[in-house]
Amino acid sequence: MTSSKSQKLAEHTETAAPADTGLPPPGPDAMRVRLVITIGAVVLLAVVGALYERAVARTNHVALVDAPKPVAVVKAEGGSYRAVRSYIGSTQAWDSAHVGPQYVSAYVGSVLVRPGAVVKQGQVLATLDCRNSSAEEREIAARAKALEQRQTAVEHEAARVEEMTKGGFASENEAEQLSARSASEKAEIESLRASLVTRGLEVDDCILRAPFNGEVYERFVDPGAYVHPGQAMVTVIDRFTVRVSADAPEDDFAFVAPGTTVAIEVPSNGVKTEAKVSRRAPAADDNTRTVHFEIDVPNAKREIPAATTARLTIQVGTPQPATIVPLRAATVRGDKATLFIADHGVAKRVTVPVLGEQDGRLYLEPKLPAGAQVVVEGRALLDEGDKVATKEVTK
Repeated sequence: MTSSKSQKLAEHTETAAPADTGLPPPGPDAMRVRLVITIGAVVLLAVVGALYERAVARTNHVALVDAPKPVAVVKAEGGSYRAVRSYIGSTQAWDSAHVGPQYVSAYVGSVLVRPGAVVKQGQVLATLDCRNSSAEEREIAARAKALEQRQTAVEHEAARVEEMTKGGFASENEAEQLSARSASEKAEIESLRASLVTRGLEVDDCILRAPFNGEVYERFVDPGAYVHPGQAMVTVIDRFTVRVSADAPEDDFAFVAPGTTVAIEVPSNGVKTEAKVSRRAPAADDNTRTVHFEIDVPNAKREIPAATTARLTIQVGTPQPATIVPLRAATVRGDKATLFIADHGVAKRVTVPVLGEQDGRLYLEPKLPAGAQVVVEGRALLDEGDKVATKEVTK
């Protein structure tokens, strides 16, 4: 019995013993692998910890309602305001003439100028083919000369017959007939002379000249065209003086009185100048209820073009103190402006009477002090009493 138990115990011991695999014990390579794995695990844990700390640091632990709202501000300026009246007018040449034939119809022989050419009074601008008129003029001149010589001979004969009549050598009837014949031919000569003047005008009309010093504005025909009396061939303008004309509301009648200084700007080339009102209509237009006025502007260098737009500005009243803010900083309703100012980090809504507006700037009564920080960006999200973080910007 005992030996049987001992035998089973020995078999169990042999079964539990580890099997011999034949592998050598762990060497240096295995140790390096374990070291690399350990270091990698440590680095991974460090990276995870760093990312966690970063996420925690960027988390806003302050309620949004309590955080200051970022806004851009500018400082209000002190200054003065003077009311102005603005009008839109137009520039016009002092003189303008459509040059063309007035008496004859003919083919165009030549046109010697083009738009932009500077011309002097009397300078030839174009010519017409008037050979027929020239021939008719010469014919009438020859007829008049022949008739004048014949009339002179008849007049002398009538004088001799009249002398003979006094001596009883000729009848009075013959003398009267010769006198009547002389008078008739004399009248015919006068008629030919009148026709000659007319033909002379027609011949002169074939050479078209500049009526005054100026510039060619338009050219309507080319050589070979057929023109009629009254048809324009070129247009000449004189803009050594430019006439600026505009219309003002009838309520501004006193503001556009002759002698009033007007600031003039020509948008087409940026010219800015000043001149005084030269003339004003004595009454308003029945339909538009506006008053017409004109300004004569010297333009010796021909800087101001004709037939362009002109902006006119007239200052009225007397200057008065004002606080100046950008127009975008306020909401204007009627004659009141509502805006926000930053006062020690707190937004305050203020309403100030408006004096006027010029060039993107709002002029307010000096109830708003100069130097106040006026909110220009971010004010749409503000309420009275909100905390603000200001950043000053340029205007």
